[in-house]
Amino acid sequence: MRTSVWARAFERGFAVFSRNAVRAGTRALKPAIEKRRPPPGAGDWIPGIAMGPTGARRFRLYRPPDVNFREHLPLMVMLHGCGQDAKSFAMSTRMNRIAERERFLVLYPEQDRLANPQGCWNWFDTTSGRAYGEAALIMKAIDQVCLLYPVDRARIAVAGLSAGASMAALLVTVSR
Repeated sequence: MRTSVWARAFERGFAVFSRNAVRAGTRALKPAIEKRRPPPGAGDWIPGIAMGPTGARRFRLYRPPDVNFREHLPLMVMLHGCGQDAKSFAMSTRMNRIAERERFLVLYPEQDRLANPQGCWNWFDTTSGRAYGEAALIMKAIDQVCLLYPVDRARIAVAGLSAGASMAALLVTVSR
């Protein structure tokens, strides 16, 4: 069976990439592994994806230890700023420690780098409707968490930093 020129070029490139990765050892994989590792502390760091007509967004949910399904906890939605992701924002704010002490869930929606190369929420792009699409995805993440986990729907709060604060303000105006 004959292979195409493109297939052979792909195989050669993959072989070179594999050899370089093996030579580099685990140093090449360390950033990827570290990004997936949960922030330090007790509790669960649960991944999720919210999907809607405008795309999909990843999120992380922090659930304090020893939560049973009969107790309904408040939900804090934390929106990161530019250049951050869910884990770095959780670590810099130390919100998981507070959630563990005060007993509430924390939702960290994460902006996709394809939607904004700096990782900023597009709260300003209301003319094209992109801002409202992202707000709808965040609301879908909130709804999904409320369906799957013991959330007190009367006690949901939103906070953010920088572009996340602006998106939080937009969320409040859209959800009314």
